[in-house]
Amino acid sequence: MKRLAISIALAFSAVLAGPVAAQTATTAVGTAPGMGTAAQTVKFTATITAIDAATRDITLKGPKGNELTVTAGPEIKNFANMKVGDQVNVDYLESLTLELKKGGGLIVQRTAKDGMAGAVPGAKPAGAAGRQVTIVADVVDVNAANQTVTLKGPKRTVDLRIPDAAQFKQIAKGDQVEATYTQAVAVVVEPAKK
Repeated sequence: MKRLAISIALAFSAVLAGPVAAQTATTAVGTAPGMGTAAQTVKFTATITAIDAATRDITLKGPKGNELTVTAGPEIKNFANMKVGDQVNVDYLESLTLELKKGGGLIVQRTAKDGMAGAVPGAKPAGAAGRQVTIVADVVDVNAANQTVTLKGPKRTVDLRIPDAAQFKQIAKGDQVEATYTQAVAVVVEPAKK
């Protein structure tokens, strides 16, 4: 299950690295007292121009004519149902939320959840994979001069600058911060448009 998520993420990264696909990106940032969130979504589409069944290589072409070849690993089901001319649509989400936990009391730890889903047999290839990592850290120091807090997590200690003065004033030594990082990608192959 983890290999498929890595394969999808690598294929996504490879496509984004080159100017192959039409892309749209949306970024959102929000704050509330003791909380901050940043999220980004990226969508892109490419057209399959070649398929090598022996190597499982798929060549993708963007609207400007640029091409990129990616390899579909054995975990990609329904590979034989892809055809030249089909569209590959990818949606990617990444977000980070920080939440202040006044007075602490939570266990300092790191937890991770993974999930994935694939296409039903006989359909065009499709899949979705996601990962959410949550870290709880103790606030061990507050530096008003630099407007930074020192957070001690389960594996390391980091200094975090808090640029918002109103948010910074809420934080005290002994509080905790819960950080949740989420990544998700969905890939859908659709028949060629006629």
